[in-house]
Amino acid sequence: MANPKVDAYIGRSTKWPEELAAMRPVLLGAGLTEEIKWGKPCYSHEGRNIAILQEMNDFLALMFFKGALLSDPEGVLEEQGPNSRSARRICFTSTDDVARLADTVKAYLEEAIDVEDAGLEVGPAPELELAAELQRRLDADPALAAAFAALTPGRQREYNLQISEAKQAKTREARVDKHVPRILQGKGLRDA
Repeated sequence: MANPKVDAYIGRSTKWPEELAAMRPVLLGAGLTEEIKWGKPCYSHEGRNIAILQEMNDFLALMFFKGALLSDPEGVLEEQGPNSRSARRICFTSTDDVARLADTVKAYLEEAIDVEDAGLEVGPAPELELAAELQRRLDADPALAAAFAALTPGRQREYNLQISEAKQAKTREARVDKHVPRILQGKGLRDA
């Protein structure tokens, strides 16, 4: 059943409104519940998230939350990025793409629902290896170490990635310094 909040979202879209409108019946035809989550059209089955539509600058993405568990016989699923473990997406740049891939999307949605019904989960994340500069700071400051440990694993990973991607040690140390106050406040890198 179409959700009026998604109607409004599509009505406000300036990037991919036609593609959103074309994808919507495919998703609703799979019997999914439509709502807005994280500010985007999200589709769920019996309260469990299956897929979300994401408007990027260069494409419209249909992201499957547990896409890594899908078989992908058509080879259309892409990783979101190098640090994405479970999500996979299909990218569309036109309504022709949506029409061409509609049957594939239907099949993948059925498989994603089956994955949820079976209770399958993506395996645990590998142990987080902290940037040396961050680890040294945590070792030297028990209050900071406790605050960092209290963050969610995703927030810890996000800080670590942002710090470790700097090429120079001096820059990594500056990033640690910059983030200490936010960590002590229990905030993630992008929290308000």
